[in-house]
Amino acid sequence: MSFTPMTLLGILAAGFTVMMLGWLWFDLLFGRTYAVVLGRDHLPPSKPAPLYFVGPSLCMLVTTVALALLMRWLAVPSLPQAAGLGALVGGGLLGSTAVNMEINPNIPRPLRYGFLSASYFLASSILICVILFVVG
Repeated sequence: MSFTPMTLLGILAAGFTVMMLGWLWFDLLFGRTYAVVLGRDHLPPSKPAPLYFVGPSLCMLVTTVALALLMRWLAVPSLPQAAGLGALVGGGLLGSTAVNMEINPNIPRPLRYGFLSASYFLASSILICVILFVVG
C-alpha cells in the first residue's frame, strides 16, 4: 500500500501536532501532576535524556501511520466517524494498554498515572484522525 503526497502531509501534520500535544500535556498542563504520580515531585527538576523526547515522538509517528492505514482500509466517510475511530483506538486500545502497563509496583500512583497517560492517548488519537481526515 502506498501513501499519496496528501496522505504523507496529513501524517506529518498529525504526527507533529500530537508530539506538541505530548509536550503541552506532560509539561505545561499536567507537569506537576505528572511528577506527583511518578513520585518525583520532591526531586529537583532535571534535564531529561534525549530518549525521552525522541522515543515518544517516534512512537506517536508509528501510531499516526497505523491510524492512517486504518482510516484508508475502513474508508472512513465523515469527520465524526474519523473522530469516533480515534476515540475507539485511543481509549479502547492505547488508553487501556497504558493503564494496564502502569499498574506496576514501581509506579507510586499507578491508576492516576495510567489515566493521565490514557487521557493523552485518547485526545491524541482523536486529533490524529481528525487531522488525517481533513488534510489527507
